[in-house]
Amino acid sequence: MKTVKSLFVLLLAGIIVLTAAFSVAAQDEGTTVRIALGSEPDNLDPMLSAATDTSSVMMNVFEGLLAFNQKGEFMPGLAESYTISDDELTYTFTLREGVLFHNGDPLTVNDVVYTYEKLAGLSGGEPLSSTLAAVLDHVETADEKTVSLVLKQKDAGFLSKAIISISKEGYADNATHPIGTGPYKFVEYIPGQKVVLEKNEAYSTLAERTPDIDRVEFIVMTDENARLMGLKSGSLDIAGIGSENIEALGGEFNILEGPQNMVQILGLNNLVEPLNDLRVRQAIAYAVDKDEIIDAVANGSGTRVDSFLSPSMAYYYNNNLNVYEQDFEKSKELLAEAGYPDGFTITVTIPSNYQFHVDTGQVLKDQLANVGINLEIQLVEWAQWLEGVYTNRDYETTIIGHSGKLDPNDFLNRFESNYGRNYFNFSNSDYDKLIADGISTSKPEERKVFYDEAQQFLIDQAASIYIMDPSLVFAVAKNIEGLEIYPVTYFNLGELRIID
Repeated sequence: MKTVKSLFVLLLAGIIVLTAAFSVAAQDEGTTVRIALGSEPDNLDPMLSAATDTSSVMMNVFEGLLAFNQKGEFMPGLAESYTISDDELTYTFTLREGVLFHNGDPLTVNDVVYTYEKLAGLSGGEPLSSTLAAVLDHVETADEKTVSLVLKQKDAGFLSKAIISISKEGYADNATHPIGTGPYKFVEYIPGQKVVLEKNEAYSTLAERTPDIDRVEFIVMTDENARLMGLKSGSLDIAGIGSENIEALGGEFNILEGPQNMVQILGLNNLVEPLNDLRVRQAIAYAVDKDEIIDAVANGSGTRVDSFLSPSMAYYYNNNLNVYEQDFEKSKELLAEAGYPDGFTITVTIPSNYQFHVDTGQVLKDQLANVGINLEIQLVEWAQWLEGVYTNRDYETTIIGHSGKLDPNDFLNRFESNYGRNYFNFSNSDYDKLIADGISTSKPEERKVFYDEAQQFLIDQAASIYIMDPSLVFAVAKNIEGLEIYPVTYFNLGELRIID
């Protein structure tokens, strides 16, 4: 077994991971902070973006009807208040007064209508969000401040859709020059280099997120050695690092560490041979040692995951799961029963910009070799992964991370038969019913019963292999405060402050 010294890259996926490094510089225009991105932005338009690290940047430019805090609790955003009807089908929001888009235009209910109708395909075009298309019936306005989202059926997790970024009605250039209402305004994007934001002097939505830093540059930077050099030289103030590199910084930085509510997986395409055989998928599960991966790749800074939920979602995570423990003999027996006594060769497609996942692939390759499975590693560019694996489902296995969500359904529904991004190609009517039952009741104790069963169902079916929630580790300059870890990947720039 090889020992892997990995770069501790955050995912996301996002899907999809964001790694960061800050540099504060006194310039003529004020204070500048530089942040390194672990991947190229996929699309600056929030309606078209699927990447977590892109949204973690652009959530400073755009805002939703609701916001959320570090505990994942909802709080007022562009809407100062909301109500839910007795039948739980109508969510009514009252907008704040005086909110302006970055071009000076006021926020109106029409912008909310435009955003949700376009995402759900209610305005005539193809839906951009399969989740909204499945649940949103129509949008109503009562007056200039009041807008209602009316559902087709109950969806207990619908409030999590109220954090969706609101776009300006009819504005067609968000992919090249995005305009939002957030604490930071877009300045420029140079592909392969950086995204630049600047303070929104007219920001008024949330007082606690009033920006202090004048200018922020998100630098596309995937190499951890470069980040470490930047920290040591003083050109960077905050950086996402591997836990094995903490000592190398010599105590000159504060260390922030915590779970990121992300699930790293060995994703399986359930339609391709031989993965369409349950026994083969189970054999793979029995060949994997998750604790070994955590020690080798994450230097022990990760939490074992046996579900498609992270244990950081404490209430809904099922702590009583019947799981697979490494058992080579059992794995070989299942392979023989399935007609593969000598094993087989299969490809794992991994985005090359995430060294963390590449290193995980190397460990898995060694583990699966013990039962005769030859795991061939195929590295692809991030854009290729998004198109080939995530969109077109043209792959056999993959290693990726799914970033934090605020509602358990937003994880577990990814294995639902009709979910548009079910790239696992898993389909089971019994599982679909569990998901439907889970969103039909608003009582947490009832939802937990359904989601507990759904988590066990995915394990029994070995729909994919759930590995770990890697910890986030940041080195923070001692003159910077306010950096927080959120349950959804998000760099809240409005909270950063420079102290004497």
